[in-house]
Amino acid sequence: MEDERKDGAYGTPQKYDPTFKGPIYNRGCTDVICCVLLLLAIVGYVAVGIIAWTHGDPRKVIYPTDSRGEFCGQKGTKNANKPFLFYFNIVKCASPLVLLEFQCPTPQICVEKCPDRYLTYLNARGSRDFEYYKQFCVPDFQTNKGVVEVLRDGDCPAVLIPSKPLAQRCFPAIHAHKGVLMVGNETTYEDGHGSRKNITELVEGAKKANGVLEARQLAMRIFEDYTVSWYWIVIGLVIAMVLSLLFIILLRFLAGIMVWVMIIMVILVLGYGIFHCYMEYARLRGEAGSDISLVDLGFQTDLRVYLHLRQTWMAFMIILSILEVIIILLLIFLRKRILIAIALIKEASRAVGYVMCSMLYPLVTFFLLCLCIAYWASTAVFLSTSNEAVYKIFDDETCPLVGKTCKPEIFPSSNESRLCPKARCQFAFYGGESGYHQALLGLQIFNVFMFFWLANFVLALGQVTLAGAFASYYWALRKPDDLPAFPLFSAFSRALRYHTGSLAFGALILAIVQIIRVMLEYLDQRLKAAENKFAKFLMTCLKCCFWCLEKFIKFLNRNAYIMIAIYGTNFCTSARNAFFLLMRNIIRVAVLDKVTDFLFLLGKLLIVGSVGILAFFFFTHRIRIVQDTAPPLNYYWVPILTVIVGSYLIAHGFFSVYGMCVDTLFLCFLEDLERNDGSAERPYFMSSSLKKLLNKTNKKLAES
Repeated sequence: MEDERKDGAYGTPQKYDPTFKGPIYNRGCTDVICCVLLLLAIVGYVAVGIIAWTHGDPRKVIYPTDSRGEFCGQKGTKNANKPFLFYFNIVKCASPLVLLEFQCPTPQICVEKCPDRYLTYLNARGSRDFEYYKQFCVPDFQTNKGVVEVLRDGDCPAVLIPSKPLAQRCFPAIHAHKGVLMVGNETTYEDGHGSRKNITELVEGAKKANGVLEARQLAMRIFEDYTVSWYWIVIGLVIAMVLSLLFIILLRFLAGIMVWVMIIMVILVLGYGIFHCYMEYARLRGEAGSDISLVDLGFQTDLRVYLHLRQTWMAFMIILSILEVIIILLLIFLRKRILIAIALIKEASRAVGYVMCSMLYPLVTFFLLCLCIAYWASTAVFLSTSNEAVYKIFDDETCPLVGKTCKPEIFPSSNESRLCPKARCQFAFYGGESGYHQALLGLQIFNVFMFFWLANFVLALGQVTLAGAFASYYWALRKPDDLPAFPLFSAFSRALRYHTGSLAFGALILAIVQIIRVMLEYLDQRLKAAENKFAKFLMTCLKCCFWCLEKFIKFLNRNAYIMIAIYGTNFCTSARNAFFLLMRNIIRVAVLDKVTDFLFLLGKLLIVGSVGILAFFFFTHRIRIVQDTAPPLNYYWVPILTVIVGSYLIAHGFFSVYGMCVDTLFLCFLEDLERNDGSAERPYFMSSSLKKLLNKTNKKLAES
């Protein structure tokens, strides 16, 4: 069982090359065509960004828009001092028309501040409150109109409700009083036609229009918590960084102990499970109804019923016994491979120690990814806001012209206005019918595709850089004396100078699969309302297949990048050689993958759990650090969750470097076994612990 398949369907082992001493320095450019394609795509991406920035207007996202398509609170406009949008009848925002037109079918105007009192138009007219009321009417409101004409033409709202601003929009200030939903101090309101309605209708309309109205207050409190606790949050993240580095260093000494303790614990837990199942099986002997079979009982919604059957515990005991036997047999036959995996993990810890600057490289990847995300997001916003204002006809009553486009300048004297006297020409959304507007969907898809391509390219660049640095460590015969002066910088420069095309090739394949998955998700959302079960089944199968394909391509790309970093071959050759090399050693691959997955999971749980518990005790004032104590907070979970999420990201960044190191050393180890035999001419480059495990020696070193 020591040797894997050496030939056959998975190629032939690597032959000895006397000139090979690690990552090749004299190499040429690879996959030049893909490099040119990437450069052309980037030029086109920049052109799309320029076009979007020329036509787009982010104010359409930042500022609310009134019924005439004018921005509220925008400097340089007549509404500069009116930052809030006021709805004449917020109840109509709950209309299904909102889902189609993305606009409430009620007049909307920009106001300086939201109404702070309950007032009807009938009560306000002819009183001193009328001056206050007029600021919530349309700008060209004529006071000589009658009450019925004003309400019919939508010049003023029928009623003012005490409101609060949320996202620069006025929503009713709803609260509960003795279990009754209220707006201000009122439980009813008058609709302007003499009838009074229960405020619950208004409440439900407001809730449907904007959801929870306390979100603004919640956001302000969270922001206050960040302003007073950011210093301690940074300290918590620094602690997570130190613990991550310490854990990687300790793996050099404790990797074997942690792996074997984990294996023993799994065996003991399964053993206890078998014992517990047997005790429950014996306890139920003789109880009424316990001998009923699972088939006779059938499906029950209350799963606890099955725990009263002896057959259930017998099934559990058999399953756990089978798992126990499988694990024990695997330990017997794969013990040496587990030892090899542990030795490689320890060796990776040494390599990281000698190439310590590799721990800082995730910051470079993070910075480049932030640039990609920022460009994609800004381009998407500008593209989505590069439409023109579209006005449509709205009417509270039945009108055949509802939804038709119109022009507000000529609508009052148009035929549409005569056919539907109560109709209004109101701003609906931003769109257009020009060629550019029709191509917006394609430009958005191209924007997403380029984001995937560039993001995958950045990740690929990081993987090749780290692989080149750690391969230099492995192929140094006398470690660390033969290690290059700046292995990380050398690997980075080689990757950019010679292999930009290969990285672009691998990233392109992955981006194509990812954009297909995005389209499948979009189609799945569109087909959710369909009753075609075959279409849903087919969509589920396609999503599953492309998910598996993406995972496989990521695995293949990762190992192909390692071969590119070492040999400087093109992407296809590197992918083929890496795949065949791994398939010739498939059992070792499986064992190493599971062992490293366990250690990384354990490390992340320890780091995140330790820092999270420390943050919990500190921010809940249960412990003090020297003389300082936690600041007073509105929500103590805000800094705690921030520290936990930040700690996980930091640990993931450190372990991603460590994982790349393990994978690189593993491929180098397999190459070393196939290339060399331990003779003076062909010495092994592996560490002494690995040679001892495999009973290998270098004759030259042994003689000396």
